[in-house]
Amino acid sequence: MSTTTTARLLPASTLATLIAIPVLGGLMILQTSLVSRFPLLRGTTDLVMLAIIAWALNKKVTSAWQWSVIGGIIFGIASALPFAAPLVGYLLITWLALVFKRRVWQVPLLAMFVTTLLGTLISHAVTYITLVLSGTPLPLLEAFNLITLPSILLNLLMALPIYALIGDLAKWLHPEELEV
Repeated sequence: MSTTTTARLLPASTLATLIAIPVLGGLMILQTSLVSRFPLLRGTTDLVMLAIIAWALNKKVTSAWQWSVIGGIIFGIASALPFAAPLVGYLLITWLALVFKRRVWQVPLLAMFVTTLLGTLISHAVTYITLVLSGTPLPLLEAFNLITLPSILLNLLMALPIYALIGDLAKWLHPEELEV
């Protein structure tokens, strides 16, 4: 039996959705335990967001929305933010990534960098609005200069390695069909 005719126990999209739980959960653990210990000013890297963007931009992926919901739930559980804030932010970022996937399909790495930049702004805007509405007084300019700008830089630095790792995972879950 060849590798192309080998039946899988689960369809690729179901397996990709199920694998999101340990992948995004592991990235959240790494983000909260290690990455957050090395901030630039007050900004940190959002590994979960980067993984969701990289997954959504992969050409064979059909489960981007599922990854976004799972990532939002995991981030909502792990953070002190109101539960819906990370979920709304990640859904908006996934929508943006899918728009770029359709429009800038010839240069996915460019789409990764642009989506990372805009995604960080979206995520921080949703967080800022949520905190202000919940009664936390935050000076906008100070939050932007000390948290958002350094986070953009750190996310852009980590975008390429995360894109490569998630791309390898997508190739493993969605292998090329071999002609016999």
